[in-house]
Amino acid sequence: MLEYLTAGESHGKGLVAIIRGIPAGLMLTAEYINEQLARRQQGFGRGGRMKIEKDKVEIISGLRHGKTLGTPIAFFIRNRDWENWEEIMSCEPRDVAEPFTRPRPGHADLSGAIKFDHEDIRNVLERASARETAIRVAVGAVARRFLEELGIRVGSYVLSIGSAGYRKGREEFLTPEKYESLFQYAESSIVRAGNPDAELDMIDAINQASLDGDTLGGVFEVIVLGAPVGLGSHVHWDEKLDGNIARALMSIQAIKSVEIGAGFECARSPGSQVHDEIIHNGIDFKRKSNRAGGIEGGMTNGEPIISRAAMKPIPTLMKPLMSVDIMTKESVAAGHERSDFCAVPAASVVGEAVVAFEIARAIMVKFGGDNLTETKRNFTGYIEYVERRSKGDRRV
Repeated sequence: MLEYLTAGESHGKGLVAIIRGIPAGLMLTAEYINEQLARRQQGFGRGGRMKIEKDKVEIISGLRHGKTLGTPIAFFIRNRDWENWEEIMSCEPRDVAEPFTRPRPGHADLSGAIKFDHEDIRNVLERASARETAIRVAVGAVARRFLEELGIRVGSYVLSIGSAGYRKGREEFLTPEKYESLFQYAESSIVRAGNPDAELDMIDAINQASLDGDTLGGVFEVIVLGAPVGLGSHVHWDEKLDGNIARALMSIQAIKSVEIGAGFECARSPGSQVHDEIIHNGIDFKRKSNRAGGIEGGMTNGEPIISRAAMKPIPTLMKPLMSVDIMTKESVAAGHERSDFCAVPAASVVGEAVVAFEIARAIMVKFGGDNLTETKRNFTGYIEYVERRSKGDRRV
């Protein structure tokens, strides 16, 4: 079983993760993980926190001399802002001078305070903060490194920010080479735009939102290339890969909607314009289109896996909406925390991380292996079987 657990608060001492199930023998370095952490901190529209934090991971256990041991891997990312919050966020008993009592509409503040019986909303917002995604990017980096050994690539780009870049009727079938070019362009774009024509409009939209003291959400797309047919399962609900990908993406802070393939467009079109016709090119089974997003019946079908997530605007506003003080019950302006104007570009990197982990989990469920050599041998044997089966040869 490949799984992980995270801990830590936004302004606490740091963020922690433990991963179990990564096979032994995988080459991994802190530098590789830090490259992914740096990608998450980039993007136009980020707030002052990104000027403070320069995330670096400390690998505490699970590796020796740059290779995984097959034991749990433990990480720590130190919060550099901790020195300014040490008294406020101390684990030891302290008197709270100014409790946070004005919940923000759209945030976990009020529900969390009621659920856990807190009088200080900071007890909720510190963990609900998107700061937690930093450690999930570190976890996803391990999964990405594992997938690289199997020739599987995960990338992303931003489709729209606010209304900028949004368009209906997207073409859902691109070649792996075209997706690679979109990934490459996104890495050079300050809004991680996959569409160069929309990039300036996205930047203008973020600038206007910041002038208005407002925030913007948007839509990003995560693509997986090279995944073989048969990951996931149609047999049990919790083994359906599209369900697990959707759950992972929805678990990212502020994500409100997830699509696989053509998504909601499928509900507006007749079946003859939705389902992907199957052909055989003399070597392999292929689809003439990819509106299914590479997953049918909860299983990969060999085409690129396409997932899309919609992020709502960040609920912390420079011009706060009205709320109610949880102690006095008086009508007040909602509280304000240091925040971004737009975090969609960063969310796309987080999306890559959580999707990579779900693909890696599906790989380990299907192929197992206590060490990387064993996993790769099982994987290669299955690929050879698929190739023979596709040609009509069912011999063992």
